Formats: sequence, structure tokens, C-alpha cells
Amino acid sequence: MSVVKSGLIKQLADNYPSFLKKDLNKLFDIAIYEMKEALKRNERVELRDVFSMEPRIQKARVSRNPKTNEKVNTPEKKTVLFKSSKEWVNKINEKE
Repeated sequence: MSVVKSGLIKQLADNYPSFLKKDLNKLFDIAIYEMKEALKRNERVELRDVFSMEPRIQKARVSRNPKTNEKVNTPEKKTVLFKSSKEWVNKINEKE
């Protein structure tokens, strides 16, 4: 099952009827924007008891093309390390 933004906003609106959907939508956009900007600034993003994301830099290296066995220079690049909390992992793996 995939999760889409509109589904999350609808669920939040159902759980918190005093908030308007447009306000929840704006709040969600701001939260995502701030997470992206923090990762761009090489800062760690952590939602306690949910997940953490940390930017990592992969060093430049020489790799190979598996089809032709040719050596290829791979440039340095940024990646994001995502780690979910133990609580979430246990909830996901619970048997119903």
C-alpha cells in the first residue's frame, strides 16, 4: 500500500476536525520543505520515535560497467541515510 500526500492530509483532517484541510496542507508543505533544506545544509533530521535522516557523502571512486567490464570514474555524490526507529519497525512487523 502506498501513501500519498492527499491521503495523509485526509487522515489528519479526520483525526483533527478543528483544523482546516488547507492549513494542514500548508503545515505539511512547510515540514517537508524544512526537512529538505536541513539535508541540503548537511544537518541531521530526526523525528523522535519515528525516523532519522542523515546526509552522507559517497567518495569518488573507480567502478566498472558490469556489461562491458569497462572501468568508469564515479564522481563524489550526496546520499541520504534513512533509519526508522525500533518502535516503528516493531509496529510494521507486528502480525495481525
